[in-house]
Amino acid sequence: MQEFTQQMINGLSLGAIYALIALGYTMVYGIIKLINFAHGDIMMVGAYVGFFSLSVLGTNILSAMVFAMLACAIIGVFIEKIAYKPLRNSTRIAALITAIGVSLFLEYATLFALGPAQRVFPETAFQVTNYHFMGIMVSNKDLFVFFSAVVLMIILQYIIKMTKTGKAMRAVSEDQEAAVLMGISVDKTVSITFAIGSSLAAAAGVMIGVYYNTVNPLMGIIPGLKAFVAAVLGGIGIIPGAMVGGFLMGILETMVSGYSSSLYRDAVAFGVLILILLIKPTGLFGKNTGEKV
Repeated sequence: MQEFTQQMINGLSLGAIYALIALGYTMVYGIIKLINFAHGDIMMVGAYVGFFSLSVLGTNILSAMVFAMLACAIIGVFIEKIAYKPLRNSTRIAALITAIGVSLFLEYATLFALGPAQRVFPETAFQVTNYHFMGIMVSNKDLFVFFSAVVLMIILQYIIKMTKTGKAMRAVSEDQEAAVLMGISVDKTVSITFAIGSSLAAAAGVMIGVYYNTVNPLMGIIPGLKAFVAAVLGGIGIIPGAMVGGFLMGILETMVSGYSSSLYRDAVAFGVLILILLIKPTGLFGKNTGEKV
């Protein structure tokens, strides 16, 4: 029972990171039906901004996270304007190929600019303290990641449910043409969606830096794909589904690593994607809707 509880605690911390990244996928898909495969690499850029904020500017971890979120919000809007907006009325496959191209550009531009070597977060960035209770170990690192992610999710839910911007996002997601007729700017709403999603990915990037203590130019590939699996698992386009899917993916991964081998965790994660597409393609929170013809 102690081992099970320990793995659950580890899984919640990892799942919180996946949930934050998955929220960006699901928000963008819900608005413009685009799977933004560059999202994991935006997370990587956020991790680097956090790293340089800590190592060069000497900020604390919260300030580094804020800097990373602001930087990636700007980058996300810029990418949307340059790469995705011109293709908004094109076929989905064109937008998907563009998203893959943006992902590769971010990865190899970072490789060219910063080199392939891993960089280690400064030891002073986050002083790790372990707490032991009834044979279970919880670190302040786990608590920081989990509670930071939960606070960001609560803020996101407030924005979506209680603000005019959130209402505009929901309206555009429901019916773009009707939203335009009601005076809502679709372009502005899409840009805000990319900004919010990218800032959440940046926060997740800093959390991964804290969690694993290293960053590298290709660090966004696997977490980004797993977060996509989490979004599909919960129901892509559904914000609560992305949250639940992220936590489920984190718990599943730590359980596989703890009770079997870490070699199988990636295979299990992508096996979940295959199963959910075969059994319930709309995800746990999704519903089958009839299409009008």
